Amino acid sequence: MRIAVIGGGAWGTALAALESREGAEVRLYARDSAIVEAVNGVRENPRYLPGIALPEHLRASDDLGFVLAEAEAVLAVVPAQTLRTVCGALRGRLPAQVPLVLCSKGIEAATGLFASDVVAAELPGHPVAVLSGPSFAADVARGLPTAVTLACVDAAEADRLARRLSTATFRIYAGTDVLGVEAGGSLKNVLALAAGAAAGLGLGASAGAALVTRGFVELRRLGEALGARPETLMGLSGLGDLVLTCSGSQSRNFAYGLALGRGDDLGGLKLAEGVHSAGVAARLAREHAIEAPIIEAVAAILDGRIAAGEAVSALLARPLKREFD
Repeated sequence: MRIAVIGGGAWGTALAALESREGAEVRLYARDSAIVEAVNGVRENPRYLPGIALPEHLRASDDLGFVLAEAEAVLAVVPAQTLRTVCGALRGRLPAQVPLVLCSKGIEAATGLFASDVVAAELPGHPVAVLSGPSFAADVARGLPTAVTLACVDAAEADRLARRLSTATFRIYAGTDVLGVEAGGSLKNVLALAAGAAAGLGLGASAGAALVTRGFVELRRLGEALGARPETLMGLSGLGDLVLTCSGSQSRNFAYGLALGRGDDLGGLKLAEGVHSAGVAARLAREHAIEAPIIEAVAAILDGRIAAGEAVSALLARPLKREFD
């Protein structure tokens, strides 16, 4: 299979390496010429995946036309906030039958739209799939076992892509609930910020477990209100991804939350999509009359309306209630 990967960050490089090792002809697009030179020259992406050797036949380029030429599938691995710009660059260059697989997680802050909705607006009628699940880029790049979900409204296309993109170590489960996969992948980033902040405050493992569990309740309620299927939110792209993302500082969102809780300088930290999604998620919860105190607290912390410690105190002071009411 001939695959174009748009995005030379950690996740894009990992997916490109994974498919290239499987025998696919993969071309990786990166805007940074230093990354292109490193991938093609020393077979490494020292900025995002230092120390991980990349396949000899993986080709990187800053020429989008070259990368897209004769591609049978395009993996878009770019931040949610830049996806609209990328779609503009793809317009007129991407054949109508070539599926665009969205591999990043987040909500467009300016509009509150999920990635598939952005593509629908910018590339109307184009086939779209979303790939998401519990996966660290370094693990995938090293060939460690990983399982994720790929969803497309066309069930046959979802099955086809899952078969073609799966490898011996990268197992893809197909589905059709595009919104559910996107909701789980986006909302869990916000909750990972909360889990990181709790760890940064030194609240202990018990508090962390309670926060993740109650956070999942908010994710499930809001996701279902938006139209996601409950089983999707309970699966790899929902609960599974939440568990991984809240497990430690290898997660960018957890690491950002950790710095928030500690009161560290946030400058220079890697992109954390939850920072962009928190305010939108809180607004969506209010619009759908969903009680989401943890999401609201994260949004308030990021806006500077409350300190992390005060937010925890406010959560603990909420009225007692039955767990499943």
